Amino acid sequence: MSQMTLVIGNQNYSSWSLRPWLAMKQFGLQFNTIRIPLYSPESSSKIRQYSPSGKVPVLLHDTQTVWDSLAICEYLAETFPHLYWWPEDKNTRAYARCISAEMHSGFQNLRQNMPMNCRAKYPGKGLALGVQQDIDRITSIWRESRQMFGNDGDMLFGKFTIADAFFAPVVLRFVIYDVQLDAVSRDYVAAILALPTMQEWIKAAETETEVMSQYEF
Repeated sequence: MSQMTLVIGNQNYSSWSLRPWLAMKQFGLQFNTIRIPLYSPESSSKIRQYSPSGKVPVLLHDTQTVWDSLAICEYLAETFPHLYWWPEDKNTRAYARCISAEMHSGFQNLRQNMPMNCRAKYPGKGLALGVQQDIDRITSIWRESRQMFGNDGDMLFGKFTIADAFFAPVVLRFVIYDVQLDAVSRDYVAAILALPTMQEWIKAAETETEVMSQYEF
């Protein structure tokens, strides 16, 4: 299998970059990383060298370019089918795909008002109109997933899956903004934060020096 390269943005701010990066790390895949800081004068032209959409993340593998976070994870699941990307049971897998797609396309109020910023702590900030509804929906997904499918481990479906990668940036947001959570959700947040791969990402984010005012309170 030839070498893969993942093009990402700032690790402090780029929640979309975290998702496939975390999944690839969790499953032990070997890959190079190209980091392009976002929102600089050169960002767009640099990203478009790799991504037809002009956005990160982007996976480069042989002649294949995959430029969407969920598409990257699905591509990897097909390329490495022996790994546990999704639950084995068909119905459980459908549920996992649904909540991952919901995270991929939804929760705009949370995204806009509680941006990811790994270096910061903003307790009580960001609770604009509609944000609590997003929080309530996310935590209900977590509780239902853990209660229905999580008996074999600490993740949403017991073992780590793509669904956990997709909710990992929300875990960071809930910590950054000190969101009040139920016991099941607190345990899940702690389990995600305890992953060595998550700690690796956070430590890298803390060393970055770029400051993006749109992500700072």
